[in-house]
Amino acid sequence: MSTTATFVLVHGSCHGGWCWQKVTPLLRKQGHEVYTPTLTGLGERSHLLRKDIDLDTHIQDIIQVFEYEDLNEVILVGHSYGGMVIGGAAEKITQRIKRLVYLDAYISQDGKSAFDLIPGLKEIYEQRSMKEQGKEWLVSSYEPQDFGVTNPDDIVWMNARLGPMPWHTHDQPLKMQNTQSKKLAKSYISCTDFGDSQFMPQRIKSQGGWDYHELKKRT
Repeated sequence: MSTTATFVLVHGSCHGGWCWQKVTPLLRKQGHEVYTPTLTGLGERSHLLRKDIDLDTHIQDIIQVFEYEDLNEVILVGHSYGGMVIGGAAEKITQRIKRLVYLDAYISQDGKSAFDLIPGLKEIYEQRSMKEQGKEWLVSSYEPQDFGVTNPDDIVWMNARLGPMPWHTHDQPLKMQNTQSKKLAKSYISCTDFGDSQFMPQRIKSQGGWDYHELKKRT
């Protein structure tokens, strides 16, 4: 039996496929197949940024990767906001997915938007709105330090790549009504260096059906 796998890695808010550059070689060195798509309006696709980009737009981005690359038996990983995206994609392409992995991510729920899942997030985004530049539908990017990055070289590298986030990606509720997708194997990886996670992963520990791990920064 082959021990290699196919991974699709979905980035979070303000990032792009570029954020996996240090992870991808490690997986490929072990013989795994790895895809790191960039969601519409972000990263190298920032030229496609527009007002009507929402959660559905990004879900469709991932579905297209699966269909055009003819991917099956995939381990689909979502970081942060990417948890919303992989949850939505799993509704439509359940049969192509082997496992969902939520990497310090939103735990997607039926009828809930990202704003609904994290108390106070909408108010933070309102404060970061770019309405003074006439773009109330955009939220300015966070700083690298907000993501726990401390290495000076990494900060420079990230500052050159982080971009604003379309508002409607976070206010659109996710529809999850496919009973088969609920049966998919699921893992949660909680990054614990920042104390209690805003994603509240502890609530899944008592639910059952989750493979739960905690990750600390290497020293």
